[in-house]
Amino acid sequence: MFSFQHAQNSGPKPHQESAFQRVSVNLSGRLMLANRDEYECTALDMSPGDVLLASAARPRAGERIIAYVDHVGRLEGTVSRLADDAFVIQLNATERKREKLAAQLTWIANKHELGLPEDRRHDRLAPRKTLTELTVETGDKFPCRIIDLSLSGAAVDIEVRPAIGTAVRLGNMKGRVVRHFQEGVAIEFLSVQSREALTEFL
Repeated sequence: MFSFQHAQNSGPKPHQESAFQRVSVNLSGRLMLANRDEYECTALDMSPGDVLLASAARPRAGERIIAYVDHVGRLEGTVSRLADDAFVIQLNATERKREKLAAQLTWIANKHELGLPEDRRHDRLAPRKTLTELTVETGDKFPCRIIDLSLSGAAVDIEVRPAIGTAVRLGNMKGRVVRHFQEGVAIEFLSVQSREALTEFL
């Protein structure tokens, strides 16, 4: 099971000796150069510290780039390395943003092991509130952290492992446990939720 670890280092490192583990991805997106020209792009590999983007864009070294990447959201950074049809940007992000990105990349890296289809039925949402409680059939409540959230289910980091099939409630949403993985459990909601139903997290 893939999990991010990074070295204790306060300053940014160049791409080839990144302090972060990297994961291969294939995520579409759009980017904007410093002159506001927009291009399509594909994130090829990422870590919480940098990202390799393939694009027709030709930025300069040190240029500030803003990108919106599927399943990950807004990324901002400066170009640290150039290749013929791709470039690396060092991400400018708070520690909290890096932790969130690490959780998202862990999910992407583990997707096949978790048995999730490549095209999930509903797009992932980025919860603003990740700490909540999972209530089991007995009424017991356990603190948990949302790793991944969509209209049809969620993955949570939790110490307990209710049996597969157990009825649970995540916040106000009823569901059942459908899978165990290293950090916790995957939950499928009993019905597809509306975005309004998920407002307590978004």
